Amino acid sequence: MNKAELIDAVAESADVSKASAARAIDGMVAAITEALQKGDQVAMVGFGTFSVKARAARTGRNPRTGEAIEIKASNNPTFKAGKALKDAVN
Repeated sequence: MNKAELIDAVAESADVSKASAARAIDGMVAAITEALQKGDQVAMVGFGTFSVKARAARTGRNPRTGEAIEIKASNNPTFKAGKALKDAVN
């Protein structure tokens, strides 16, 4: 499912226009992104939790030359599915 299909599904499910559904989805993504940028986590009971995990700097290898390269530290967004979502999928 891509974003356009998600918008269609939300519009039909919530009985709102596609434009309203698109604004709602864009707003939700923006709110989650903003919270993660602040270092907060976003928990939606039954669905899952969005959080940020720090990755330490490490040494890697260039696969072409075998040369050692330094990979800098970074923050990565993660998602952990909630129990209800896991149960619905299995």
